[in-house]
Amino acid sequence: MTELDSAAMEDEFGVVARWTGEAARTLGPGHAVPAGCRGSGSTGALRWLADRLHLTSGSLLVDSGAGVGGPAAWAAGDLQARPVCIEPMPDAVRAAQGLFGLPAVVGTAQALPLADDVTAAAWCLGVLCTTQDKAGVLGELHRVLVPGGRLGLLVFQLAGRAPSGPAPDGNSFPTVDELDRLLDEAGFSVVDTTVADLHDNPPGWDDAVDAVDAEIARRHGADPRWIRSHEQSARMQALIESGSVVPRLLVAQSGR
Repeated sequence: MTELDSAAMEDEFGVVARWTGEAARTLGPGHAVPAGCRGSGSTGALRWLADRLHLTSGSLLVDSGAGVGGPAAWAAGDLQARPVCIEPMPDAVRAAQGLFGLPAVVGTAQALPLADDVTAAAWCLGVLCTTQDKAGVLGELHRVLVPGGRLGLLVFQLAGRAPSGPAPDGNSFPTVDELDRLLDEAGFSVVDTTVADLHDNPPGWDDAVDAVDAEIARRHGADPRWIRSHEQSARMQALIESGSVVPRLLVAQSGR
């Protein structure tokens, strides 16, 4: 990763995570979970994954690359699951703790601070395209899952056509064949997969996200880090809208 890529990732997943937490607290109830789920799937996508991960009340859920904790908070609130959030950016970890009171620790997806065979369910949402070491991420997830445990993924994948524009800095999109090979090599077998509808949210959800964005822009709109983060988001959105990149949901089962 270049110095420019590293700075862009820090802006998007570190600094803006802190600003998101601050803005959501200012705006009050109903804003934190929607804002925290941005980039990690819609409620429909989360429900699709949760159903196939067999999440129920009391289920331990490892969230690798949890960001500010929106999906984990959704799982805790809607399903009464017990999420544990692991995230490399300290600002995002503090936001998850402050917004939702979730157990959240600093750690990388390639070195999860967890014992072997600790959970029957894990998910990793929008993370694989942000690292070159995809095999390392999948290997760690396999390590912490019990035999027969299930992994849920949201992966932004190349669709087999020339990209319509530049990728966000620091992103590396796998092909369908590449991801399937990596899962097989890590010891996973695919249970189910579908293309995600990233707009499958209840009424008012997108309005809450927009309100948080507007509050951050009001406070930090002239800051180069906010401007760079918006450019990152715009690049990703353009690739998805053109069909160059496809959001894929996938559930895989761990073997030994």
